Amino acid sequence: MKSVIRFFLSIAIVAAVAVVPSRAAGPSLAGQWDATVTVHGKDGGQLTVPFRFEIAGEGDQIQGSFFNGDQRVTSNSGRLAGNSLHLNFDSYASRLEATYENGELHGQYGNPAKRLSEFSAHPHVDDGTAQATSAAAPDISGEWEIEVDSHKGERAWRLIARQSGAEVSAAILRIDGDTGTLTGTYRDGKFVLSHFSGARPSVMEGEPQADGSLRLTLRSASAVKTLSAWRPAEARAKGLPKPADPQDFTHVKNPNEPFAFQFPDLTGRMVSNADERFRGKVVLVNITGSWCPNCHDEAPYLEALYREYHSRGLEVVGLDFEEAEQLKDPTRLQAFLKEYGIEYTYLLAGEPSELEAKIPQAENLNSWPTTFILGRDGRVRAVHAGFAAAASGPYHEELKREVSETIEQLLAENATVVASR
Repeated sequence: MKSVIRFFLSIAIVAAVAVVPSRAAGPSLAGQWDATVTVHGKDGGQLTVPFRFEIAGEGDQIQGSFFNGDQRVTSNSGRLAGNSLHLNFDSYASRLEATYENGELHGQYGNPAKRLSEFSAHPHVDDGTAQATSAAAPDISGEWEIEVDSHKGERAWRLIARQSGAEVSAAILRIDGDTGTLTGTYRDGKFVLSHFSGARPSVMEGEPQADGSLRLTLRSASAVKTLSAWRPAEARAKGLPKPADPQDFTHVKNPNEPFAFQFPDLTGRMVSNADERFRGKVVLVNITGSWCPNCHDEAPYLEALYREYHSRGLEVVGLDFEEAEQLKDPTRLQAFLKEYGIEYTYLLAGEPSELEAKIPQAENLNSWPTTFILGRDGRVRAVHAGFAAAASGPYHEELKREVSETIEQLLAENATVVASR
C-alpha cells in the first residue's frame, strides 16, 4: 500500500511541476548593432552620435563592446535580466543600462554620478548605401592640415584619412593626441564621420571645395566649428603654420637640474625621485589621468615599454592627476590600472588644475598626456607632448620609433655620475 501511495504522490508532484509556467527566456541580443548616443553639453547644447556597437553572450556572461577603429572597448561585467541590459565599463566609471523592446534597445550611458547620455540601438542592417555611392565619392585619403587657433597655442592640426570607395576612416591629431578613429561614408555631397568608444563623442563633416581645400564642420555637445583643411604642400604655399611639434612643445626651465617628484602611491606611501629604485636608471615620467581618453590610448604602450626595457634599467612613473572625489576613492583609477595590466609605479599627484603648481620645473605643460624622459643622471633629456595612437597612422609609428631610439641611447650611457637628488 505504501508503495502505491508513493507512486501516485510522485505522479502528482510531476503533474504539479508541469503546470507551473516556466520562466521565459530573455531575448538574444548577440550581434552587431547600429547605435546612437545623445550627449548633453554644459551650455544646454547636445549632440547625437551614431556608432557601431556589439553584444556577445547572455545572462550574467553578457558583454558589450564599443569600437575605436579595430580596437574593442569591452565591458568589464554585465547581465541581461529579462529585457533589462546592464553593462559596466569600470575604467571610465561608466555603465550602460537599457531595455529591449520591439526589437530595439533604449536607455542611458555614462557615470551615474554625472549627467547621463541617452542611448538607443537597433540590429545592424547593411543597406548597401556605401557601395551605391562609391563611384561618386571624391578622394580625400592621405594627410591634410587644418587651420586652427587653439587655446593651447596650436595653429594647425593634422587630419589623416583612409578611404575605400565611399567609406572613410580618419583621425584628427592635435598636441594632446588624436580624436580616436572617426568612421563614416560619403553621401549627398559630403563625408559624414563619427566616433564614440565610450568616450570622445564627435561628428565631423567634410565637403571638398573647388579650390582644393576641405571644409570641415566639427560638432561636439557644446560647440560647432567650421574649419578649412589643406594638403600640406598647399598649406606651405599659402604660408600657413605647421602643426606643433610634440617634441618641441613642452620644456623644462633648467635642463641641467634633475627632475624632482614626490607624491604618494595608492597605498599612501611617499615615493620620490631620490628613492633607490630610480638611482642610475632611465626613467619615463608620465603626466596622466584616468579621465583622459588619450591616456587610455597610451597606457598599454607604456606598459609594453616597461616590460621590454625594465630588466635593462628602465623605470616608468605615472604622475596621476584626478578629480577630488577620485583622489579620495580612486576606484576608476584602480580599474584603469587593472584594465591595462599596469605594473610600473603610479603616484597620486593631485587634481588637473594643480598641474602647473605640482610640476614647477616644466614650462608650457598643458597636454594630456605628456612624458618626460630622464637619463641615468636624473636630468630631462627629451619631452613628448600628447600621444598619437594607432588611429594616427604613420605618426603613431614615428612616435614609437623615436621613443625607443631615445630609450636605447640613454640605456647605453654609462651611469658613472649620478646626480644628487
